[in-house]
Amino acid sequence: METITWNHQTVKKNNKALVLQMIIEKEPISRADIAQITGLNKATVSSSVNELLEEELIYESGTGESSGGRRPVILHFNKAVGYAIGIDIGVNYVLCVMTDLKGTILLEKHESVNRTPYPAIMSKIQNMIGSILDEIPNSRYGLVGIGVAVPGIVNKNGTVLLAPNLGWTNIGLKKDLEDLYHVPVIIENEANAGAIGEQQFGAGQDYQNIIYISAGIGIGVGIILNKELYQGKNGFSGEMGHIIIDINGKPCSCGSRGCWEAYASEHALLENADFESLETLINLAEGRNETAKSHFEKIGQYLGYGINNIINTFNPDQVIIGNRLALAKEWIESPIRTTIERHTLALHQNGLHLDFSRLGKYSSALGVSAFVVENFIKAQ
Repeated sequence: METITWNHQTVKKNNKALVLQMIIEKEPISRADIAQITGLNKATVSSSVNELLEEELIYESGTGESSGGRRPVILHFNKAVGYAIGIDIGVNYVLCVMTDLKGTILLEKHESVNRTPYPAIMSKIQNMIGSILDEIPNSRYGLVGIGVAVPGIVNKNGTVLLAPNLGWTNIGLKKDLEDLYHVPVIIENEANAGAIGEQQFGAGQDYQNIIYISAGIGIGVGIILNKELYQGKNGFSGEMGHIIIDINGKPCSCGSRGCWEAYASEHALLENADFESLETLINLAEGRNETAKSHFEKIGQYLGYGINNIINTFNPDQVIIGNRLALAKEWIESPIRTTIERHTLALHQNGLHLDFSRLGKYSSALGVSAFVVENFIKAQ
């Protein structure tokens, strides 16, 4: 007998999840439309909708267009019933955003950093979360979770195994944050998070196979195949900043030599140009400074070499360049395109779209906040 109840419960939960998903994707929508699209019968839709109304995850509004007979009541997703926090830990910045359940940023905190020991970064994060919690609007579910994007290798338990550019090994970030705030915490590699951010809210919305290049102090790659994030066996995929492009090349922070990120990252750019910050170099290039422009030209070329390897491997529909170097689009786009045209197999170039991030610095923070929301919705 027990299995029957269990099955009945499971089916009921799945139906409710399906109805909620429909409302989130297609709102404003009527009960009749939900029944028609999902193939569920009207009574099932009705009981799921009643539960969701009770939980305040959805609300009703006035009436829709009638197709004869009574005018239908329209349903909406209640995006303000709870809030998510998304944090992007960079090597030279920490960005923290609070979003509603549809991914709209309502509050943000941003700080530049020049030292990245874990305790220092952790105290910055706590200050940021603290000030967001002071301002968070009242809602039924309050803070539904915290997502953190980190430039490194994260295992499935939310431990940062290695983040070479931060100098971190074996950091129990998920546990530390859960102990502090008592909400679900998701830790994800920042390039994976950036790929999801762009797919859901940015430049990748129309594509199935996307390679997102996070070009900051280091380089990470997020891979979306058939609309799904590809994470590899242990969740470690995308460490392409460490593909080797020069076998006798310069040393890299990972301990190897000749890695792509040692030539094509923001760190490489600043090292070559001998400048404090990317912004300074951009200001010079805007003022038509030829030296600054030639530094960007070189970085664009090196980015192109690595992107060529990635395109030849994955044959994607789209490559998106994001993170901090995307700010220099004006000077790096042309050398990247030229390098790809010269080196990438012609068949792979057919129908390939090369785009820059549409979300700017927010790609990864929005990606992890989307993971948090998805987690919350699945748990209902």
